[in-house]
Amino acid sequence: MSDDPRPSPPAARQEAPVAVVIPAAGRGVRLGPGAPKALRTLSGTPMLVHAVRAMAASRAVSLVVVVAPPEGAAEVKALLDAYVLPERTAFLVVPGGESRQESVRLGLDALPPGHEVVLVHDAARPLVPVDTVDAVIEAVREGAAAVVPALPLADTVKEVEPAAAPGGPERVLATPDRARLRAVQTPQGFDRATLVRAHETVTDNVTDDASMVEQLGEPVVAVPGHEEAFKVTRPLDLVLAEAVLTRRRLNDGF
Repeated sequence: MSDDPRPSPPAARQEAPVAVVIPAAGRGVRLGPGAPKALRTLSGTPMLVHAVRAMAASRAVSLVVVVAPPEGAAEVKALLDAYVLPERTAFLVVPGGESRQESVRLGLDALPPGHEVVLVHDAARPLVPVDTVDAVIEAVREGAAAVVPALPLADTVKEVEPAAAPGGPERVLATPDRARLRAVQTPQGFDRATLVRAHETVTDNVTDDASMVEQLGEPVVAVPGHEEAFKVTRPLDLVLAEAVLTRRRLNDGF
């Protein structure tokens, strides 16, 4: 008997084309004033374009849906049209909503029939390697309802009582066992029907789609993430992302 907790996948999922939804409607306040986060440039190319290319690098991905700021869909469509993207992958831009959750739901609504495996990817993670994308897809195709790429934590983690005022001292409540904790990344992968049901059922404003599936009582599994799939949220992250791109150009001809 196998110890694998995943059920046998439906035949429709084993070789089904994969769609990716990229919510890119956020402003990115922590990066400071200026363009929305997804449109900030890395080595002269918008982060969104890097993220789209990272998803399209997987040969399993046949469609990428970019969910743009509500009033900026035409601008984002023109932006993507200005860059060379893989011809084997179709691209679609749709207007987003007021929250990330609403934007993902609008992206799901735009998917045509036949895409039984869906990835949801942060536009602010522009450098995720294709091996990570493929690992998530493979796990969903093998039967998992929801899959997240994740990394072990390098730092000790403390549970604290939040300070009354920002920047104030916080009382430590507990020290969780670091061996049981993971830092979760994207793309997160899903059986399409399960993800749609999660968005129809869970109304709380959550930070990722896997937690919505958890609230349905469905199992979520983790596969190894990658240190280069970090989220660009602060000015220092932009510096690190530029360094990664420079290293790729020198070593890999990227």
